Amino acid sequence: MQAHEIMINEVYKVKESDTVRSVIEKFIQHRISGVPVVNDKNEIIAYVSDGDIMRYIGKHKNLVIDSIFYIAVVKGDNEEFEERAQRLLNLNVMEIVAGKVFKVSWDEEIEDIAAILGKKQIKKLPVERNGVLVGIISRGDVIRHSFKSLL
Repeated sequence: MQAHEIMINEVYKVKESDTVRSVIEKFIQHRISGVPVVNDKNEIIAYVSDGDIMRYIGKHKNLVIDSIFYIAVVKGDNEEFEERAQRLLNLNVMEIVAGKVFKVSWDEEIEDIAAILGKKQIKKLPVERNGVLVGIISRGDVIRHSFKSLL
């Protein structure tokens, strides 16, 4: 089974010129947790997720983890949550995306897709054909299609 047989064709996406505000609006409106970032040619150039948002708005200066109770204690971060969140909304989406974007070709085999999702510990993979975004595949899509004929 290949990517194009299990992918979702309707993909919510943002452009590289969009602000984080538009990303969060899509997250809320469509109840999603990540979107591909594309250029004017609809080529996938990044992926922004709820994890990217969390890294930005969370307190992160002088983070100490108490290994006995597994509690995060932050000292010395005086900026308020609302201030960080407000500043975040006006940033360009490309300022918060992390690292390399993982994507698959539309003819990628389901076993390879499962391996990428598992090894890279990511939830979704954008699907491209001839360099252009054509779909998206989640962990749930792989599981549903892998086991539906076996149950």
